[in-house]
Amino acid sequence: MQKVIQVVCVVLVAVVVMFGGRWYMYVALADSPYDEVGIALNGYMPGPLRSWGCHKIQARFPGQLPPYGCAGADGRSWL
Repeated sequence: MQKVIQVVCVVLVAVVVMFGGRWYMYVALADSPYDEVGIALNGYMPGPLRSWGCHKIQARFPGQLPPYGCAGADGRSWL
């Protein structure tokens, strides 16, 4: 039973690292703020991480419209 728990924990950590790493690559290194996979991953992040990611993207791409999930009520302003 302990081996099963260990395997499940390793798989969970691997999934978190894989998706978290892909999200961070979108926020910190993407060529465009409109990457579909990055936008989707950003949408699944908890509020504080999503907010940090949106602010980081806004700083990297000033003057551009915000991607889905980072837009304010009017769709043109950043969160």
